[in-house]
Amino acid sequence: MRDPYSTLGIARTASEADIKSAYRKLAKELHPDRNKDNPQASEKFSDATRAYDLLSDKAKRAQYDRGEIDADGNPANPFAGMGARPGYGRGGTYGAGGPGAADFAGFGADDVDLGDLFEGLFGGRARQQQAPPKRGFGRQPPPPPPKRGADIHYRLAVPFVEAAAGRDQRITLADGKAINLKLPAGVEDGTMMRLKDKGQPGTGGHGDGIVMVEVGSHPFFRREGDNIRMDLPITLDEAVRGAKVKCPTVDGAVMLTVKPGSSSGTVLRLGGKGWTRKNGKTVDGKPERGDQLVTIAIQLPADLEALEQRLEGWVDTARPREKFGL
Repeated sequence: MRDPYSTLGIARTASEADIKSAYRKLAKELHPDRNKDNPQASEKFSDATRAYDLLSDKAKRAQYDRGEIDADGNPANPFAGMGARPGYGRGGTYGAGGPGAADFAGFGADDVDLGDLFEGLFGGRARQQQAPPKRGFGRQPPPPPPKRGADIHYRLAVPFVEAAAGRDQRITLADGKAINLKLPAGVEDGTMMRLKDKGQPGTGGHGDGIVMVEVGSHPFFRREGDNIRMDLPITLDEAVRGAKVKCPTVDGAVMLTVKPGSSSGTVLRLGGKGWTRKNGKTVDGKPERGDQLVTIAIQLPADLEALEQRLEGWVDTARPREKFGL
């Protein structure tokens, strides 16, 4: 795989947020389900996923930046840099035979036939006992590690209310097995989940299953960080006299108290009825959640005749626009 920074189109100084944002953009653009007739897109998607896996891991990213591992996460060539060193061998002051001696200290500067060397020291019999000639250490790279199987990619559509509450989802894998999938706290549209060893088999082990979560929209709920917002219509009578009214939440309807004299735009808070938080805190064994913020919207009756009759002779002396200098 080529340089992971280039794969994601980011600079080497990119922040964690930059890495995540770049990957999400590519994941949506290149996902196999959206490019069924474009095999190159599927290959680029896999490259982007591997690049993100490496760069999102702080330890691996640091190792890559220091040249300790390659773009696939494998150790760099352990024999690199073992060629001839300054001051040793030909022309140096530390060669075994002095200036002009043969360069054996370089381990790879020239091909050295060890059979010839031992024959000269101990006779022809030593040559027969020697292993076949080998090239210098610096020219013999280590064998490539066994390759893991390919990853299998999935898209999981999750309804808004189930994502908000963090309810487990059911997903069927490529092998036909159905499993329960626990959504991470704070899940959002585009979140990527890794199912270890649920990919294709390979000589180095199975690949992984990669699940991209797609959170659906909702007709009246909308997400705002860890909170959920909605507008709740109430009648003029409920606003003036106050009332207890039913209010929908992602967990079901609850009773909401509207104080007498409430105006449109008043915001009421329902604690713990929002989105699951990423902070790792729990309440009763479940992830802590944000709040639901309910904005009151007074709805006048369709037939205003009766209301006009009741207001006959009454004048509202309030000046609601005075703060605007009007």
